[in-house]
Amino acid sequence: MRSDACPVRDPPSVRADGNGRVGRLLIPLFLIERGRLSAPLLYLSAYIEASRQDYYDLLQRVRTRNDWRRWLLYFLAGVEVTARLAAEQAVALLALRDRYRARFNRDGTVLALIEALFENPLTTARHAAKAIGKSDPTARSAIRKLEEAGWLRESTGAKWGKVYVAREVMALLQKPGADLRKRHAE
Repeated sequence: MRSDACPVRDPPSVRADGNGRVGRLLIPLFLIERGRLSAPLLYLSAYIEASRQDYYDLLQRVRTRNDWRRWLLYFLAGVEVTARLAAEQAVALLALRDRYRARFNRDGTVLALIEALFENPLTTARHAAKAIGKSDPTARSAIRKLEEAGWLRESTGAKWGKVYVAREVMALLQKPGADLRKRHAE
């Protein structure tokens, strides 16, 4: 690739001071601004963290040899892998939500809490009450039903200020990063 074909004149630097994290946040926002992405659905940091040495080596090649082509191929492979994992994750989350809904299809309060847990898999009784628009006792009842079904687990062990985790939702949200780390280690 010709160096004058790229609008960036100063090659990226290889630093461990956080510049890379900022750049990885800006790339999806740039794609949204350009109409190439509708929402920040790609989390490229998991891909880059899983192949950190390749990332640094390729950035160094850009800096020292102006080798943009290899870095861009690496980055585009990251977009492809990340997009595929995001699509798989979305399918799995929708299937899980459908399973939850089917179990409690007649309990509107629990259904509302299920929806809230797919927005944030961590909750407290107070947060649940606010999210579903019900009283604390009603929210605690919904939490108890989901605990009994094994779908929520209290994570603090505290008597007050309990935090509940939708374990299956959380596991699916963490899965792409784990898959990338495992894949890169092989």
